[in-house]
Amino acid sequence: MRRMLVSLALIAGLIAQTATAAPLKRKICVFDLIGNVGPVMEAMKDWKTAALGWGLDAELVAFTNEGIAAEDLKAGKCDAALITGIRSRAYNKYAGTLDSVGGIPTMDHMRVVLQVMAHPSSADKLDNGSYSIMGIAPAGAAFVFVNDRAINSLAKAAGKKVAVLGYDKTQAKLVAQVGATPVNSDITNFSTKFNNGVVDVIAAPLVAYNALELYKGLSPNGGIIDYPLAQLSMQMVARSDRFPTDIQQKSRSYFYENLDRVLEGLSREEKQVDPKWWVQIPDRDKQEYEVMMQQARIQLRDEGYYSPEMLTLQRKVRCKMDPSRAECTTIVE
Repeated sequence: MRRMLVSLALIAGLIAQTATAAPLKRKICVFDLIGNVGPVMEAMKDWKTAALGWGLDAELVAFTNEGIAAEDLKAGKCDAALITGIRSRAYNKYAGTLDSVGGIPTMDHMRVVLQVMAHPSSADKLDNGSYSIMGIAPAGAAFVFVNDRAINSLAKAAGKKVAVLGYDKTQAKLVAQVGATPVNSDITNFSTKFNNGVVDVIAAPLVAYNALELYKGLSPNGGIIDYPLAQLSMQMVARSDRFPTDIQQKSRSYFYENLDRVLEGLSREEKQVDPKWWVQIPDRDKQEYEVMMQQARIQLRDEGYYSPEMLTLQRKVRCKMDPSRAECTTIVE
């Protein structure tokens, strides 16, 4: 009898261990314009493999419509969703302000900001109780694409039609301030509007040049203004109660540790842009844009769209990399 009891206890222990070791099953909705065979999904398949080592069995589902992925996250049909940083602002203002206009001038600045955000000390800022950010990847700088290269200044943009993302009120505000006409669009149709001449101007990362055939809208006399407006991102937004905090942090660390792989992919795509499209602008215009973008950030912060904490972090990084900037002594962000 004693042996039988011991054997039963051992079996029960093994069953308990097996149950404990069973991975957590969760559904991750992934926005990729190309779908299941797109570059975002390919990268997420590597993340899925790594996640198994954390005890997470992730089911990846591709969405070519970002809006549907975001709605499914909100409705609880997805446990997490990989969406653009601009849209993630609705879930976490701090992380969503990463894509602020002019806040991060270069990818070198972006690397430093992402390092700070991936550190465990930033975890509380990335979890608001309902949603948490489980990873951030750069999507490249946003540049202005115009169908007429004569539109190479703010003054010349007046009266032109500019595609703006309808769910991001900040874009329409900025466009209206320069006297242009905002045209509500979304990621699934803004490129078509540009290519068909419905709008004169769009802002897009260079990776969209081939994927969305933007050379059609640039032809024959268009151009790309050689001045980045913002550094864009992709962010994994999760329902906080669906993932243990240790898995959330491991995921954030994974995203940052694989940053160089993402940058290599972006670089390959950016090299596909024909150099003939680039439009150089004078340094005095760049200085004007920088002042305008700072004013816009402050206004959007005061109106509640941008996170003050993220804007301060971005300003600190800009000043760390260039202490001679005027904003480093006259602090307004």
